Formats: sequence, C-alpha cells, structure tokens
Amino acid sequence: MTATTRLERMEARDQVLITVTELAAAIEAGEPLSILDVRWRVDEPDGLPAYLQGHLPGAVYVSLDDDLSDHTIAGRGRHPLPSGRSLEATARRWGVGQDSLVVVYDDWNRAGSARAWWVLTAAGLTNVRILDGGLTAWQSAGHAVETDPVEPQPGNVFVPQDDLYAGARQTLTAQQAGAGGRTLLDARAPERFRGDAEPLDSRAGHIPGAKNLPSTAVLASDGTFLGDYALDQLLSDRGIDSDGPLGAYCGSGVTASVVVAALAAAGRDASLFPGSWSEWSSDPDGAIARGPE
Repeated sequence: MTATTRLERMEARDQVLITVTELAAAIEAGEPLSILDVRWRVDEPDGLPAYLQGHLPGAVYVSLDDDLSDHTIAGRGRHPLPSGRSLEATARRWGVGQDSLVVVYDDWNRAGSARAWWVLTAAGLTNVRILDGGLTAWQSAGHAVETDPVEPQPGNVFVPQDDLYAGARQTLTAQQAGAGGRTLLDARAPERFRGDAEPLDSRAGHIPGAKNLPSTAVLASDGTFLGDYALDQLLSDRGIDSDGPLGAYCGSGVTASVVVAALAAAGRDASLFPGSWSEWSSDPDGAIARGPE
C-alpha cells in the first residue's frame, strides 16, 4: 500500500466514522451538532425504552421502523426506504440544521446507526458520521449519559434527493442483484445464508452466487469497525475481490448497511440492495441457493 493510499483511506474513514474523543471535543466546543440515537435490534425494534434508560447528552431518539422506513410501500421488503421529502420533515423534527454535523449511534452491532448513515447520505446529506463503537465506546471512555427525552428546536436541513432508490448512494434492484457482474455480499448470519434456518422471511437460502460476509465480521470485538489491514485480510480470506464492483444485501437492508459503511470507511464503494432477502424471497419465481458458497 502506498503512502497516498494510506492517506486516502484515512480520509475515507474520517468521512464515515467519528471517534468518541472527536465527538466529545465537538460537544465541548459547541459545534453545530445533531446526535441521533438509533436503537434497534431484530428482536427489539422499539429502542425508545432503552433510550430513556440512558443516552448521549443532547441525543434525539430515532425510530428505525417509523423514521427510516416507509411501510406504505409494498413489494420492496420489510424496510422500504422513505422518501426524501418525508425524511426532510423528520430530520427537521430531530433538529438537524443545514450546517449541522450529524452523528448517529446505537447499542447493537452498528445496525441502527449504519442504516441511518446510509439513508441520510443517500438523501444527499454529506456531513453524517457513525459513532465508532457506539454507546458502549462512549460509556467505556467514562462519559456521562442522560435519561430525559430531548426535544430540540426544529431544524432547517434541506434534503436534495427525494427518491432514495436513485439517490446519492448506489442501489441494486432485485434484477440487478441476480444478474451477476459484481461480487454480491450477504450480510446475514451463516445459518440464514446456508438456509438452515429462516426466522423472518418466507423462504430460506441466499441469492445464487452471493458470498457470505456477516455484518458482525466487519467489526472488532469492541464493536468498532475493523481497520484497513484487518478488513483487507477478512475479504481476502473469504475470496472476495475488493477491487471489482461490490453489492450487499441482508434480510431487509439494515445490517447490509454495516458492510457498506465498513467498505466506505476503507475507501471502497458498494451498492446496497435495499429490499434484500425479504424482497427476493417473496418472489415465488426467484431462484434460491442453499448450503455454503
């Protein structure tokens, strides 16, 4: 790796992630800042009770299901993308200003924060960062949390992209995901990839030709994103050509955002299939593969 490449990767990481130290300094300096608490788990999608038990100072609770999805849309999986117009109104309710740095965080495997990062950047916002390590990293550094809900003054952010499926981040349709021409990464757990179990969707298995890269694999044991060398090694060990075009999917477009964010932090682009397996498996004519790659 050349020095230029290392510098480019450092800059790419800074465009996706923010450390606890950097966030604490921004808060202390009184910088224009919106902190969004995006608690979400597959088995506990409502993160509000956890938010009320303790959140970062000034953080506003964001519902992944209600604010970062549009369930009125049929045929696009379990978490269809919202429109830019609805997202703009919601972001203003969160207090996001036009010049604000937006920091998103969660308390479970970066799933909620990566989804928020992907949705907001697809909508055209350029100053969005994931808190590396999430709430655990914040508390482990000795920083305080608050329990009262935050009701910010309305923001004035402008969302330039209305159709997030054709927004500022690359997406794949089901047809494109199945067409080949790129390495398709399945971010689900190995047992779901193999088709051993499918707790959420109508059929078990994976998109033919996909490679399994669980979203948790791109995180270190402390919940921070892997560094460049470790990510390179992970991709190499799994036979993934990181120099060619990449796409990612999961169950419903949430945890695949973690993989896309990890790649983006290393200076690599990857397209997201937003409907993911929940859309693919709902088509009775869609081809399905089972077992290992």
